[in-house]
Amino acid sequence: MARDAFRNIGLVARSRSEQALYSIRQLIHLLQARGCHVVVEKSLLAALEAPELQGGSTKQIRSCCDLVIVVGGDGSLLGAGRAFAGSDVPLLGVNRGRLGFLTDILPSEIETRVNQVLDGNYEVEYRFLLDMQVRREGTLLTQGSALNDVVLLSGDSVHMVEFELFIDNLFVYKQRSDGLIISTPTGSTAYALAGGGPIMHPRLDAVVLVPLNPHTLTSRPLVVDANSDIRLRVTTHRLNPLVSCDGQDGFRVQLNDEIRITKLPQRLKLLHPPGHNFYEACRSKLGWSNRLGEQ
Repeated sequence: MARDAFRNIGLVARSRSEQALYSIRQLIHLLQARGCHVVVEKSLLAALEAPELQGGSTKQIRSCCDLVIVVGGDGSLLGAGRAFAGSDVPLLGVNRGRLGFLTDILPSEIETRVNQVLDGNYEVEYRFLLDMQVRREGTLLTQGSALNDVVLLSGDSVHMVEFELFIDNLFVYKQRSDGLIISTPTGSTAYALAGGGPIMHPRLDAVVLVPLNPHTLTSRPLVVDANSDIRLRVTTHRLNPLVSCDGQDGFRVQLNDEIRITKLPQRLKLLHPPGHNFYEACRSKLGWSNRLGEQ
């Protein structure tokens, strides 16, 4: 994309920490100096104490902006990703969290890296999301989307959850475990990784199912086509497990409820500064060793 293609830019943040607000003020100064029109997420206006700024809802930012810059950790970008998926408005992340697999611009790099992107020097990456539905006797009870993962958990009980797994209408297994993680490649470096799942390259069109402490030791992570129709039928009698999308507030399911997970057709468009390297991100954020002789 040519220089100055991004004229209307939205700023989004979940955190109201002073560090995040400092980065937002820095971005506002940079963007206004370039002549960009800035729209700030409405909930941030009071914390910024800048009544002259234009505020907007997610819907308004989605409809009027050419680019959205997300300030915060990966959790902030997950929330923005669910909100902006399918809009073709790209997201650019400034890391004010911990690992920062998705928000990859460091606070010290804001001026250099954001200017590079605004000058048209960036890389584009698309990520898919999962759609989750819970049905009881055919009636839709709840629905959600996930950029990272859909997780079935036993909740606050010490008992294992029991469920049956079907993929494309084929029975796979009946399992007793602490739960199951259904993860996208984006989520493979998050909870699924902690659960013993594989790291998947973001370009893979696949989903991994990671059992949590399964009763049968031969139960292992299973990688399937992302276009698979995944269904879980709850067979637990003694408890009401919890199903959650991207760690958000969960929904209690009960015996014979069906959880269906499919790939959403809408994708999320991410921008990275030039030189972005997934393997370098893994190396630096997960503590992998460098080549011999490198520090």
